[in-house]
Amino acid sequence: MMDVQAWTYVIVTFTFILYIGVAIWSRASSTSEFYVAGKGVSPLANGMATAADWMSAASFISMAGLISFMGRDGSMYLMGWTGGYVLLALLLAPYLRKFGKYTVPDFVGERYYSQVARAVAVCCAIFVSFTYVAGQMRGVGVVFSRFLEVNIGTGVVIGMGIVFFYAVMGGMKGITYTQVAQYCVLIFAFLVPAFFISIMMTNNPIPQLGFGSKLAGSEGVYLLDKLDGLNQELGFAAYTSGVKGRLDVLCITAALMVGTAGLPHVIIRFFTVRRVRDARVSAGWALVFIAILYTTAPAIAAFARTNLINTVNEKEYANIPSWFRNWEKTGLIAWIDKNEDGKVQYRYGDAFEGKPVFDGELGPQGQRRVGNKPADGDNELFVDPDIMVLANPEIARLPNWVVGLVAAGGLAAALSTAAGLLLVISTSISHDLLKKIFIPGITEKQELLFARIAAGFAVVLAGHFGVHPPGFVAQVVAFAFGLAASSFFPAILMGIFSKRMNKEGAISGMLAGITFTAAYIIYFKFVNPSANIPDNWLLGISPEGIGTIGMILNFAVALTVSHFTSPPPADVQALVENIRVPKGAGEPHEINA
Repeated sequence: MMDVQAWTYVIVTFTFILYIGVAIWSRASSTSEFYVAGKGVSPLANGMATAADWMSAASFISMAGLISFMGRDGSMYLMGWTGGYVLLALLLAPYLRKFGKYTVPDFVGERYYSQVARAVAVCCAIFVSFTYVAGQMRGVGVVFSRFLEVNIGTGVVIGMGIVFFYAVMGGMKGITYTQVAQYCVLIFAFLVPAFFISIMMTNNPIPQLGFGSKLAGSEGVYLLDKLDGLNQELGFAAYTSGVKGRLDVLCITAALMVGTAGLPHVIIRFFTVRRVRDARVSAGWALVFIAILYTTAPAIAAFARTNLINTVNEKEYANIPSWFRNWEKTGLIAWIDKNEDGKVQYRYGDAFEGKPVFDGELGPQGQRRVGNKPADGDNELFVDPDIMVLANPEIARLPNWVVGLVAAGGLAAALSTAAGLLLVISTSISHDLLKKIFIPGITEKQELLFARIAAGFAVVLAGHFGVHPPGFVAQVVAFAFGLAASSFFPAILMGIFSKRMNKEGAISGMLAGITFTAAYIIYFKFVNPSANIPDNWLLGISPEGIGTIGMILNFAVALTVSHFTSPPPADVQALVENIRVPKGAGEPHEINA
């Protein structure tokens, strides 16, 4: 019988061969195919690729993990990302598609008739994309470190090699069809264990219904009631209650929502279809494909949390399940025996001062010895939320092939989004900086070469962020959404719906929004992390939610500056009117490059 590692090697190798084969079959031969897949992708395929592009490692690996520990407060990730996609599909995508340009900085540069505006947009796109891609590479490292038993750095390097191959060779055309395959892998991997565990725990095969059902053999006890009771017994807040401030939850949700609508790697997907109508249809398909995973995530979170507590708490470490020892090797779960009774005491509070640091030796109870000092309190268990989805099948004792499948799904989610982000970075550099600003006379062949070179450098830098990430996957991604909310979203929205917005207003707004948001995040997360507590936050708003305030600042600065400066030229105002008018919507409005 094959073990987990063998199954993982088999399934992951098969999926990697599939991705590379698709990339070779659909490799790009022109800049149009490299940037927007030749605008020949069907709405159904584009919807599936968009879903894979958008459902990153944060959605697959980290979101359910955060919900399992945060309870109701974790719903802000569900509401923000789902609502943001609806906002994008209704307010932005069709109009940007009608405009007909390759990139978001291209839209900003043309709409605001300014190379400075284009350059600011390029810097914002690169900054946002690198922040986002750090989360994806961390997800790759987490999967490889556990299932292939290599360290996180080696895992990231392997992932970099795969992404480099099909992103650099295939461009948007190769990435699009690779993402179709990746969506099939990731959604199958996400649903299969959910079905199994739902049947085991509630006798209901549909996880969305099992989430609200009675536990099997419990004489009428509902899953969520049981989980509320377990949490409160261990000193945590009830799972169905929230502890975060309402304003902070509102700001985080809003930042995720408008950040989604401003993410360049999602927006560019709507440039790959033939017509504006196809952009709307593909947006609808993507929402269906996204909803399948997002409606399942809360159920997986509840299942994983319940199983973790029942499996680990008050258990003798000598008899701890094998999955626990396997994940200990990664440094993402750890136990320190504070009271020296040999049992794992899981309680509210931190087990360690910072994350545990392993020295590779075994402690007196056979546990991996930790180098950090124990924190105050009774809690002896450290659990990284990013492991919950990946470890869930093992905790529930599902077949080994299911565990390997989930590993492949996590890799598919991380690699699909990483590829889209790297393409944004490469096209921003080659098309928007080099061709449009610094070297306007380059040929199409040279532009394509520069795009591939830029993608190569981007992969290497992204790998560094993957080995040294600034937080959990979903937290890192939340920062990227906040940066996108405070920079791109106001400029794009006003560029479409306000003929009065001029270049001075847009540039000032983008600079003010992203500078304020980035400074706030950097201060609390890197400069003075010990001060990162609600009492020190502006109006009680966390770094994850500060993008909403940055967005408001962007709007305020942009509108004020535009009011006191000259209106846009008549041809730009006519362009804005043309983008919004349905007439001729069957074909995109093209501007001479």
